[in-house]
Parts: sequence; structure tokens; C-alpha cells
Amino acid sequence: MPRRPGPTHRTWCCGRRPRSCGSTGGDGHVAALDAAGLDPVESLVSFAAVGAARPEVFASRGWSAAEWGAARDRLTARGLLEADGTATAEGRALRAEVERRTDESAAGPWAVLGAQDLERLAELLGPLWVAAIGSGLLPSETTLGIGKV
Repeated sequence: MPRRPGPTHRTWCCGRRPRSCGSTGGDGHVAALDAAGLDPVESLVSFAAVGAARPEVFASRGWSAAEWGAARDRLTARGLLEADGTATAEGRALRAEVERRTDESAAGPWAVLGAQDLERLAELLGPLWVAAIGSGLLPSETTLGIGKV
């Protein structure tokens, strides 16, 4: 992402990058999905299955209904989804492991701060986060699962 002047842009980048992008451009998340044996469409189907967002919200990702259905069938065959498309206990555990590995791969910048600096960062960013959520400018449901999982 190119740098733009201004505190809003810098705050967005600092708050978003460590987990979503970090120094590896999201490779940690892709690696965690790969380690879980999830292909790109399966990763979205399984994310929807744990309640991150309704499947319809993921239409913006460009997968056809046939591709989505085939991925759902594969995940059901692996015991990760129920017949109704919701995650089984095994499916929820797999997604939790993907998120844990993703967080772990992005932990470096946070580890160097230490407890006191992390607390201060939370103090500073908390009101901005509350204001952003309360602004009504963010969609109520996204493919990122923010506030859902």
C-alpha cells in the first residue's frame, strides 16, 4: 500500500498491517490456510461456516455458485461441515487453528512492545476503533469476520 500523508491513513495502516499484511504481505495467513489443507474457496466456505459472515457476503470474492457448492461438498466429505453448511466441531477447531497460526505469524511487532506499551497502544487506539465502528461508515457485515469470530 503506498504511503499517504495524514494521521488517519497512518493509523489505519498501523492497526491493520501487523496481522493482515505485516512484513510478509499476508503470507502467514495463506500459509496457515495451506497447512490446514484449505484451498482458496474452501477457506471462504469454512470461514462462512463458523459464522464470520453469511455466504452471500462472500459473493464479492468472485467464486461461482458451482465452485462454492463443490467446496462445500469437499468440506462436508472431510467432516468439517454439517449438511446444512455450518461447521462441525472439527471444522470450528480447524478454523481456530488457522486463526491461531495467523496471529502467531504476525506477533513479532507486538512482542517487541512489551506489556506496558501494548496497554498504552490499546488506550490510544480504543477510542478510534469505537468511533470507526459507531460511525456507520463501515459495513455491518464483511468477509473479514471482524467482531464475529
